[in-house]
Amino acid sequence: MTAGNINARAIIVGAPRSGSGKTSITIGLLRALKRRGIAVRGAKSGPDYIDPGFHAAATGRDGVNLDSWAMPPGLLAALAADAADDAEAVLIESAMGLFDGIPADAGRSGAAADLARLFGLPVLLVLDVSGQSQTAAAVAKGFASYDPAVRIAGVVLNRLGSERHRRLAGQAIEALGLPVVGGVMRDPSLTLPERHLGLVQAGEHADIDAHIDRLAEVMERSIDIDRVLDLMTPLQPGAGDFGAALPPPGQRIALAQDAAFSFLYPHVAKHWRGMGAEVVPFSPLADEAPDESCGVCWLPGGYPELHAGQLAAAENFRAGMRKFAADKPVHGECGGFMMLGQGLVDGDGKEHAMLGLLGHATSFAKRKMNLGYRQARLKAASALGPAGAAVRGHEFHYAQLIDPGADEPLADIADGQGNALGPSGGRRGHVSGTFFHAIARAEP
Repeated sequence: MTAGNINARAIIVGAPRSGSGKTSITIGLLRALKRRGIAVRGAKSGPDYIDPGFHAAATGRDGVNLDSWAMPPGLLAALAADAADDAEAVLIESAMGLFDGIPADAGRSGAAADLARLFGLPVLLVLDVSGQSQTAAAVAKGFASYDPAVRIAGVVLNRLGSERHRRLAGQAIEALGLPVVGGVMRDPSLTLPERHLGLVQAGEHADIDAHIDRLAEVMERSIDIDRVLDLMTPLQPGAGDFGAALPPPGQRIALAQDAAFSFLYPHVAKHWRGMGAEVVPFSPLADEAPDESCGVCWLPGGYPELHAGQLAAAENFRAGMRKFAADKPVHGECGGFMMLGQGLVDGDGKEHAMLGLLGHATSFAKRKMNLGYRQARLKAASALGPAGAAVRGHEFHYAQLIDPGADEPLADIADGQGNALGPSGGRRGHVSGTFFHAIARAEP
C-alpha cells in the first residue's frame, strides 16, 4: 500500500497523566482546525474506544486507534498511512500519560511515546498547572530529558487560575527553551461528562456539536494555533499492510448499534467494509432483530447494564436473535457477551433475563474493575477466526460473572506480558462471546 499522503503533518498531544485535559484540548483543536478549512483527522494511542467518537464528531472524519502493543508494526503503519491519506493535519491523542504502557519489547508497550519514536513525531505537552506555578517547569524539563528519542516540541498550560499564574509558569518553562504555545483558563464547564467506563460517548452527549464549537472557541482564544501547525512534522509511516487486521466474519454482518451496543473499534468496521463486506446495523433498544439476509451477527460492547430492563422486554429482538443463532454465527464482546448470557443483574440489584444463548450470568451490582491488554488463543473456530488463531485485544469492564455456565470456553487468554489468565468466554453451537475486545490478529 502507499506510504501515506506526503502533505499530511502530525503531532502527538500528550500529558503526564489521565485527567490533564488532553481530550478537551484535542477536540477543541480538531474543530478549530476544521473551521479554518483544514482537512484534519484525530487518532488515539492505545485501546480507548470512546475518544475516537469525539474526534469523528469534531472533524467529520472517522477516528482511528494506533496501538503499538495490540497491532503488529505493519498494521500500525498501514493505519497511520490511512489516517494521513485524506488529511492535511493529524492530531494523535495520547492515552493516559505519554510514557504509560506495559513492559514489552522495544516499541511495543502501547504508550504514545512509541508512536513518537516510530514515526518521528513531535509532542505537544499538556500540563495541568492547577496548584503549582514554576514547579511546572520541573515537570516539563523531566519530559524533555526523559527520552532523547521523544521530542517535546511545545507546551500548553491548562487550568490556569489567572494571568499571573500563566506568566509565572510560562516564563519558567520558556527559560528551559521549551515554547509555551498556549494557556487555557480553569473552566469546569469544558469538562466532558463521565461514567463508569470513561466519558459519555459522543453520540449520547446532548448538544455535542455546540459543546465542541465552544471548545474550539476557547482553544482559538487560548492557543496559538499557527504555532501548533508550525510544530507539526510530516506523517510518513512507510509501507504497511493489513495482514493482521481482523478479517470480516461474513459477507453481510448484522451489527448491533445503539446506546447499549456501541464499542466497535473504527478500524475494525472500516477494514470489514474495505474487504467488501456489508455492515447492516440494527438496534436492540428499538426492538429490532438482525437482518435475516446477513450471514453473521456481531454484538459489540457498550452499556447493556444501563438498559437491561428495556433489552429484557424487547421480544422481537430476542426472538430474532434466537432464530438467527440457530444456524448462523453470533459473537458478542463485553457488553455483547453479557447480553448473550442467561441473566444480568443491574446496578440496583435487579435481575433481568438476557438472551440465554450462552449459559453464564453477569452482575453489575457486584463491581470490580477488569482492565488490561489480553492475548487470546482461540480454542475453536468462531467469528474471531479459526481454531488456534492468536488475537490481541483489551478488556475493560466492571461487571462480574456470577455464574460461569457450562459452555466450552472460547479462548485461553493471557495478559499483555504473557501471564496466563486461564480460559475465557463461552461457545455453544454457532454462538460465541468473551469479555475482551479484539483489536488485531497477533501475526499476519
